[in-house]
Amino acid sequence: MIPAFSELSLIEPLQRALRTENYTLPTPIQTQAIPHLLAGRDLLGIAQTGTGKTAAFGLPILQRLFEDKTPAGPKGVRALILTPTRELAIQIGESLRSYGRHLHLRQALVYGGVGQKPQVDALSRGVDILVATPGRLLDLIGQGHIKLDRVQIFVLDEADRMLDMGFIHDVRRIASSMPKRHQSLLFSATMPDDIAKLAGTILVDPVRVAVTPVASTVELIDQRVLFVDTANKRALLTSMLRDPGIGRARVFTRTKHGANKAAEHLERSQINAEAIHGDKAQSARQRALLNFKTGRSRVLVATDIAARGIDIDGITHVINFDVPNMPESYVHRIGRTARAGATGIALSFCGPEERAFLRDIERLTKRPLTVVTDHAFVSTSGHAAAPANANHGAGRRDGGRGHGGRRDGGHRQGGQCQGGQRDGGHRAEGGHRTETTRPAEGGHREGGNRRNGEQRSGRRSGGGRESLWTNHEGRRAS
Repeated sequence: MIPAFSELSLIEPLQRALRTENYTLPTPIQTQAIPHLLAGRDLLGIAQTGTGKTAAFGLPILQRLFEDKTPAGPKGVRALILTPTRELAIQIGESLRSYGRHLHLRQALVYGGVGQKPQVDALSRGVDILVATPGRLLDLIGQGHIKLDRVQIFVLDEADRMLDMGFIHDVRRIASSMPKRHQSLLFSATMPDDIAKLAGTILVDPVRVAVTPVASTVELIDQRVLFVDTANKRALLTSMLRDPGIGRARVFTRTKHGANKAAEHLERSQINAEAIHGDKAQSARQRALLNFKTGRSRVLVATDIAARGIDIDGITHVINFDVPNMPESYVHRIGRTARAGATGIALSFCGPEERAFLRDIERLTKRPLTVVTDHAFVSTSGHAAAPANANHGAGRRDGGRGHGGRRDGGHRQGGQCQGGQRDGGHRAEGGHRTETTRPAEGGHREGGNRRNGEQRSGRRSGGGRESLWTNHEGRRAS
């Protein structure tokens, strides 16, 4: 039975703020982490984005600082929260201000891309909580504007993303500037070896909290792949986004230039879209996020800098315009949809040169993506044309293993038909499940895409063309 927030020993001002936010039941990571953090334990948290991590560490930090009146001192910091991106720092700061509205603790944000003088001024008298990105924090430490010798609590959020962005050495430098005795928390969606080693150096006898299997993908996400020649990706994206069944979409590209080009192409096609990436000015990035949150823009095109931690409700689709070359990034990207009990769809455009990346994703997630074949821009090179023993594409895995399981002479284990044939569709070479618009007998597809004789949810009542891109269940869980 999940306890209520009122049962987690949180002080009344925090309970009042949670009631204002309509928080009633804590998430699993909050239930598991808050009691240990209130007791002062170090913690290693393995959790996907969207699981409630900010409240899991934010509420205990606010309570402990409120109950311990030790001043930070000039330029001092009592709790440091380190994040990989400016957007995540801003979001965490907003959440902490909301939760701590009745506690009157001093907070500051430190990140690059903006002038440092307001940040320096905010730090001059010392702060209770500082949320920072590594680069600007080290700059201000080097200039003598911040002292970390009084840090009582240190939080490293999105540690694996820090690794991906090359911040691990900066993190080690920052951690070495703190007193030996302090509480440390490390949160990560995945646990590569370098992060495990880092955790071993900054955590002391930590409690381990894991609310989902490492690198697991959200079960409520319908994951599909479309094989398309690279030159046709923009045309496919435009065609897809003309479908009103796609309500609010995040599109991810591998490069900043690619994000700009995709957004410009959509705008020329009268589809409201904006791009966000590291070369954009902070004001432009915040404006793009605000327009997307408020619905002025229906599509946000982003590089992986925006794939983690940015919490925007109501995203119906994530579109991987480029298949990420790091399979962990795929997990982080698609986590932007299917939040708070909703369903969602992740669509990946896979060019001929990206098939190796697709293979790596399926190996990590242990789940084959459904292949959509009935779109207008199917790759002329064809995913099935790849040699069965190739190291790129939807071919066989090392040792002859297919994407979704072992194949023996055309048979697929797990109850599939010979040669991969399947009711309501067929298996493509390499173990992918191929989706066509041909209905299975009884109006449902094995594997859960349709049930109870329902039409595909994209079909408008009373007739009309069905949508390929809407979720088969498609509604928020009640």
